[in-house]
Amino acid sequence: MDASAAALKTANDLAGMKDMNSTLEGTITDLRKANEKLDETVNRLKEEIKDAKSHSKLAVKQYAGLKDTIRGLQEENDVIKSENTKLVDRLVSEKEKSMDQVREMSETVEKLVKEIEMLKSLKKLEEKQKKGLWFMKAGTLEDGNGTDDKQENQQDNARQWGTLGIIIPTEAKHVIQAHSSEVTSVRYDGVGSDLVATSSNDSTVRVWDTSSGAMRATLRGGSGHAMMGCDIVGGLVVGCASDKSCRVWKLSTQRMIHQLVGHGNKVTCARLISGGKEVLTASADRSIKLWDISRNTYRQTTTLRHSSTANCLDVSYDTKTVVSGHMDGGVRFWDIRSGEKTAEIETLHTGGVTCAHMHPTNGTQMLTNGRDSVLKLVDIRMGSVISTMTHKDFRTPFNWSACSYSPDGVYAAAGSGTTGDIMIWRVDSGEFIKKLSTHRAGVGGFAWGKGGSCGQQVASVDTSGKLAKYNHGTMYLVAMFTYSTPGTSYLANYNFVPVGPTPTAGARFRATVR
Repeated sequence: MDASAAALKTANDLAGMKDMNSTLEGTITDLRKANEKLDETVNRLKEEIKDAKSHSKLAVKQYAGLKDTIRGLQEENDVIKSENTKLVDRLVSEKEKSMDQVREMSETVEKLVKEIEMLKSLKKLEEKQKKGLWFMKAGTLEDGNGTDDKQENQQDNARQWGTLGIIIPTEAKHVIQAHSSEVTSVRYDGVGSDLVATSSNDSTVRVWDTSSGAMRATLRGGSGHAMMGCDIVGGLVVGCASDKSCRVWKLSTQRMIHQLVGHGNKVTCARLISGGKEVLTASADRSIKLWDISRNTYRQTTTLRHSSTANCLDVSYDTKTVVSGHMDGGVRFWDIRSGEKTAEIETLHTGGVTCAHMHPTNGTQMLTNGRDSVLKLVDIRMGSVISTMTHKDFRTPFNWSACSYSPDGVYAAAGSGTTGDIMIWRVDSGEFIKKLSTHRAGVGGFAWGKGGSCGQQVASVDTSGKLAKYNHGTMYLVAMFTYSTPGTSYLANYNFVPVGPTPTAGARFRATVR
């Protein structure tokens, strides 16, 4: 029994081992098949790697070829760029030459037109003379004592200031709501036309007809940026703004032709000089810049640097010297040709200089306004104050508060920033002459221009946006002539008789009957 059980167990074990062997042989067969597939995959990958290496070598060769092609194209492009730059420079040079020639031709045409008009005028006068009408010629006037110089000066003044000369304003001719917010400056046309420009915190510069009070143009700056100042000369208008730029417009088209960019802070003041060919700007970045705008593309030519913000600028009548008034209370003088500071008067005012106005005929004197509410007449050569002008109602609360000489330099005037009154003094004595109470808000901008054909010369602006232009009274020429025979002299007495409170002295002249 034991032997039979052992044999049976052995047989069972042998059968289990046979089954296991069969299973292992099947697994070996499967592994051999998988190995054969892996060998095939390896061979295929080897072929693909071989092909990839071949393609890579080809790509390297193509890349090298492309690099050579690109290098050749770059060299050709550099040559074309160089030739294009030369061509552009030549075209710009030729265009500038052409513009200079056109400008010279225009100036020549203007001169010829003026000469033709003068000849026509002389011809008309000659015809009137032939008809028996009497007229006076330059150089024939004499005063009652027989001296000619005084009358020649009067003739020069008549040509410069208009036939009526300088007359103190009497009352407002027009009061206009010029802007929707505070007006910062007012400037008369520098060539003596019937135009005046105003700038405002409403981001606009506007041009007005002084005879009718009508608005001629609205010129817009950057939205939300206050216009700090303006100027007008001939057909050009400039406006400087808190957006660090200064704009130049052509009045006839009302289009902006330049936007002068280069300051690092708000531009506080701008002036057109050299007959409108250059612009002078001052900024809170403590620099003054000169810009050439005579060509289609503007060019910054000079930068004057200083240690304090300039509130105001003015140029001497010979256009060679610039004066700047600063927040530190001093004024500085600059040679516009060299860009060098030539002189400085420190602490002229307490609290800052708001306006500096060079004397229109005397290059040695200057008028200033300051935050200390005092107007000062300054001797430029000595750097000293000649006289001061004040009034109990006169206050200067703004950094842009203006002052002005009359065009003959006899009077000085400014507006009060608190009461809105216009104050007028006599310069030589400092005597207070008149107060004009037109505005109901504080006055910052004030101008006394030469006046155009209508003779209107004085304007002021206030913080409520109003512009006031003033009358000078009506003048009549009353004359008595004593005629004589041809070839002899006659005497005549004449008086300018005003309709209003301002008297004008009479005069006497001698002429020859022809």
